Amino acid sequence: MTDIFELFQRIGGTGKASAAPVTHLIVGLGNPGKEYVGTRHNVGFDAVTALAEALGVRIDRSKHSALIAEALIGDTRVLLMLPQTYMNLSGEAVADAARFYKIPPERILVFCDDISFAPGIIRIRRKGSHGGHNGLRSIVERLGSSDFPRVKIGVGQKPLGWDLADWVLGRLPDTDRDAVRARHADMTEAARLIVSGRIDDAMMRYSK
Repeated sequence: MTDIFELFQRIGGTGKASAAPVTHLIVGLGNPGKEYVGTRHNVGFDAVTALAEALGVRIDRSKHSALIAEALIGDTRVLLMLPQTYMNLSGEAVADAARFYKIPPERILVFCDDISFAPGIIRIRRKGSHGGHNGLRSIVERLGSSDFPRVKIGVGQKPLGWDLADWVLGRLPDTDRDAVRARHADMTEAARLIVSGRIDDAMMRYSK
């Protein structure tokens, strides 16, 4: 029975990781605390939490100033991370884990919100500037590199006259929240492809 279970686990690419070393870091950006649950800024948290559920793990261990979990994507051992430093200091947790596991920027995948796109739209980028996003800015500064892939999750453009902080810290309306959640499966599959070295395929299939 154990051999059959292990076979199914290997085929599915899910479950807790083996003794193989962690080679990739997957980060969901957001703010800790109940008051930020459901906000636009926390869709990165939500996406990586959904990924963890698909991989059969819970992100509930505290290390590197973050909540973390280890999982397998195919034969690749990854560290899933939700920084607990608040958005503007996200780079502290990311850089600490990257140093500990000796993970280069190109193997760090970041999920974050983006006000340039409507809810339900995602854009996958191989690398790029922080674009004014404070979480990405912190990661770039602490890593000393912007050469990490990211999945940008649309949360809607800021209405004219709104303060940016008020907008991203506001809660998504039900229809917008549902539009984002409807893409979680696509984000999970995109993560699988990116970790396997097929980011071009992920971009073609899921950047829409």
